[in-house]
Amino acid sequence: MNAYTSARTPYIFIIDYKMQQCCVLRYDEVDASECLYHFEGVTNCTEEVGGGAACQWLPQFMSFVDYAACFDVVMRGLRRGDSFLTNLTVATPVQTNKDLKSLFSLAKARYKMWVKDCFAFFSPEIFVKVEGDSIASYPMKGTIDASIPNAYNVILNDEKEKAEHATIVDLIRNDLSIIASDVHVARYRYADLIHTNRGDLLQISSEVTGKLPHDWQQQWGDLFFKLLPAGSICGAPKPRTLEIIDEAETSPRGFYTGVAGYYDGSVFNSAVMIRFIEQAAAGLVFKSGGGITFQSDARSEYEEIKQKTYIPGVKQ
Repeated sequence: MNAYTSARTPYIFIIDYKMQQCCVLRYDEVDASECLYHFEGVTNCTEEVGGGAACQWLPQFMSFVDYAACFDVVMRGLRRGDSFLTNLTVATPVQTNKDLKSLFSLAKARYKMWVKDCFAFFSPEIFVKVEGDSIASYPMKGTIDASIPNAYNVILNDEKEKAEHATIVDLIRNDLSIIASDVHVARYRYADLIHTNRGDLLQISSEVTGKLPHDWQQQWGDLFFKLLPAGSICGAPKPRTLEIIDEAETSPRGFYTGVAGYYDGSVFNSAVMIRFIEQAAAGLVFKSGGGITFQSDARSEYEEIKQKTYIPGVKQ
């Protein structure tokens, strides 16, 4: 990343959650038979696949009892004061008549990628964008069923949601301050409407911006890795929260909740790999999660992870 960015060489990249697997490829190195991407209009897709029969989608959710056991591990960490917010994720086997590549083609998302025989993701969440010397991050925390009467005001006034969002915004602000100056919150708690097969959702985000050093291209790989893993998918404070996640979660995340994106020779753009489905030995598995605070309720969080198990823009 240092070499390509300093030489203004366009590339795409994928980095897993634990920063143990990293792939950086020049545009001309990406084999479309192995990997397809569409990042806010930057794409190597030349044809559509996945038409035909309507998408069947049958998630096999873990029991509430099993989820509650994971939730309790997180709550014990919160009560000890080891974390203020922990993002808890689960893996859900899914039966569908579509393969990964077809789901990639059918999905409608700001960022999406397919890697042959491995995974696909369809993410609405920007991680960081860099244009000129300006860097911006867009932490996403807070989801509500848009059909609920007065949904926007309901979620804006929910004390648990307010605390969760504030914690992540503060974490992202602190993270950006490691590599940038003049870091501030440009927009706070605005809503995006997201269409899903289970109905429309309102997703709450904020915008945090700063200024990079003028020579950021020469050291961009080093700077970027200081921001990982993304705060919105782990919690705060990061080091101990990451340990709680390892204890609580029953499935390794792998590339799920890692980051992916591109550099086009001028603009750097990246996404958090959520809304994620992967190929496992026994079939396809969808991964989803949510932030847990002192005010969280296990049943509500369980329903939220079920609500997030969808392919955006695809009706079943």
